[in-house]
Amino acid sequence: MKKAVFLDLESLDDLELGGLTKLFEDFETYMSTEPGQVEERIAGAEVVLVNKVRLDAGVLARASGLKLIAVVATGTNNVDLDAARRAGIAVCNCRAYGNDAVIQHVFSLMLALHTRLIDYNRAVRAGRWQQATQFCFLDFPIREMAGKTLGILGYGNLGQGVARIAEAFGMRVLVAQRPGADPQPGRVPLDELLPQLDVLTLHCPLSEQTHNIIDADALARMKPGAFLINAARGGIVDETALAEALRAGRLAGAATDVLSVEPPKDGNPLLADDIPNLIVTPHCAWGSLEARQRIIDQTAENIDAFLCGESLRRVV
Repeated sequence: MKKAVFLDLESLDDLELGGLTKLFEDFETYMSTEPGQVEERIAGAEVVLVNKVRLDAGVLARASGLKLIAVVATGTNNVDLDAARRAGIAVCNCRAYGNDAVIQHVFSLMLALHTRLIDYNRAVRAGRWQQATQFCFLDFPIREMAGKTLGILGYGNLGQGVARIAEAFGMRVLVAQRPGADPQPGRVPLDELLPQLDVLTLHCPLSEQTHNIIDADALARMKPGAFLINAARGGIVDETALAEALRAGRLAGAATDVLSVEPPKDGNPLLADDIPNLIVTPHCAWGSLEARQRIIDQTAENIDAFLCGESLRRVV
């Protein structure tokens, strides 16, 4: 094909792109693209690559010559799939490229919460160890993960991977049955599961059914000493309710890699500086060098398959 345009390369610009560029005579890249720039930039392109830039029905209806949208991510909610289908535009995405990175990040958060790693590091840098009366100081309670019960909401590839590692730590693993979903053997209704847990980790997609599924009532059902970890999507947790639960000591701690609006330019309840034992990371769980190179390589595979008349990771 002659021309492809990558509209938002910013989080992937340090990677090897040769597998993509060799497929086209003309391969244009932009670090980011504002909504008003989309139509001009994709004009004349046969393939458009996007990570998070929105491609709505109006843009797609006017994109003459566009044959393929390659979503450089798993989620396709930024593309109007019905409009793409009507226009005869194929859509593909990437899958399971970041499983190892996300699982690793989940356990980094889980371990940091149990060991109070960040609190101890801050205390040492503030001079607390130098002032200690013995060889150590134990100002923050340290807990072991062995023997604790981990609950998993969302049991796809990520949830199953987390379960395997948790069992290696000696944890007991329970899997939640999502409200509204068809019952499955071995899964426990969420309301029954929550009071049993020492840790709840989230790995389900954001949908109408899962939006704010962890709300004030759900948090109130959890043990006061429990931890919550969210490496899924920000909208799954009621952020105001979580902030209040942590301030009130109704949870021992929480960690999130995601917020309901990203980046949080207008603030967020979980960014207040008075919330105890909360870790917030900037949606970076997926971002290992290896995972990001896999997403580029998968995108190249998807496009190459399309050019050869084959279907690989096709959504539309």
